[in-house]
Amino acid sequence: MNEVQLSLALDSLWVMLGAILVIGMQVGFALLEAGSTRMKNAGHVAGKQILSFAIASLAFWAAGFAITFGKGNGFIGTEGWFLKEGTETFSSLSWANVPLELKFLFQLAFVGVSLAIAWGGFAERAKLSVYFIFGTIFTIAIYPVIGHWVWGGGWLGEMGMQDFAGSTVVHLQGAIAALIATMLLGPRIGKFNKDGTPNYIPGHNQVYTVIGGFVLWIGWFGFNAGSTMGTADGFFGYVALTTNIAAAAGAIASILTAKWLVGKADIPAMVNGVLAALVAITAACAFVEPWAAAVIGAVAGSFTFWTSVYFERKGIDDPIYAFSVHGIAGIIGTISTGFFASPRLVEITGIGKPGLFYGGGTDQLIVQTVGVLGAALYVAIVSFIVLYTLKKTIGLRVTPEQEISGLDISEHGSYGYPEQLDSAYKQTTTVVSSRSS
Repeated sequence: MNEVQLSLALDSLWVMLGAILVIGMQVGFALLEAGSTRMKNAGHVAGKQILSFAIASLAFWAAGFAITFGKGNGFIGTEGWFLKEGTETFSSLSWANVPLELKFLFQLAFVGVSLAIAWGGFAERAKLSVYFIFGTIFTIAIYPVIGHWVWGGGWLGEMGMQDFAGSTVVHLQGAIAALIATMLLGPRIGKFNKDGTPNYIPGHNQVYTVIGGFVLWIGWFGFNAGSTMGTADGFFGYVALTTNIAAAAGAIASILTAKWLVGKADIPAMVNGVLAALVAITAACAFVEPWAAAVIGAVAGSFTFWTSVYFERKGIDDPIYAFSVHGIAGIIGTISTGFFASPRLVEITGIGKPGLFYGGGTDQLIVQTVGVLGAALYVAIVSFIVLYTLKKTIGLRVTPEQEISGLDISEHGSYGYPEQLDSAYKQTTTVVSSRSS
């Protein structure tokens, strides 16, 4: 095996490992979201991750990948449907020294994460049919457009926008869609009193929430470090370092903020602080020094908890705080490179300019701000049009009776925890137990 073949083999193996780690984040989302919601919806919330990734896989293969990375114009790709046209059509990914199929698989994993984030705003009250329709449209007409703007040779990429692994492309998109869904669906039954004050609806299993958070933390090494899509220069190790430092800072900052604001060291808040820090460093991981990664992670972790409390008090029922964790933190992370982008790292990546704190002026800060605003506006408008149309036609929300009984039984015909919730199961086990005794 010569040097070129060895490099191709190592890069391909690394990208495959990165894709597996990011796809594995679906397990983290299943545990995190199921643990953060009520027992009567746990099976539904976990199971939708498989449905979601299946929908994304087919839709992204058919059209989404072409719109994101295919040759086209500054707004969308127009070639490469079903991956048929080959590598020349996807020249925006020519820098990655791996087969086209691996490029697709790695980028598909990102779409799956973005869609999983969006579903946070639908939790515990949306119809199953909505997941099919909105998931397909999100994967074809929403996510790929912003992806093309930033990563596929579009207008934001031409401006030099710094979003290394997707604080905006992946996380902000999913969060904006979640926010629009949350607002159109309305709050869960019993969430708010007549005077507008919120009631606390705890998740049924904090252990699941913590394990899910840790699975996501591990998966993020594939998310950020894997986005180098190569091993030759070892830069993936530096990206992994800044990623981990930010996550650690987010954990400490969020639990201290929770203690200060609400008087308790809230465990779910700590988990969300880790995730918010990871979301924020996703854009900046290749552009900032380790000290700046700690600052970014701490700010994101702390600010995210405060905004989750604020939005809830304003009448927004976001069951897993998707907009705060992925939206607010996504904005913080994307804007942060406008301040903290290091000249030496900008030279290594070849993307954009140094930040304000390094004498780079406001040029990069303006680009980052334009990128955030442009992406948020597009996703909000298209998500609203799609979801509002669905609301007026097939409806977005299950009936009150179905919501009260739980989506496990109303949408799937069985509970995720039958021994706790199914009266027929309880009666059967009671009879068996008494007979055996």
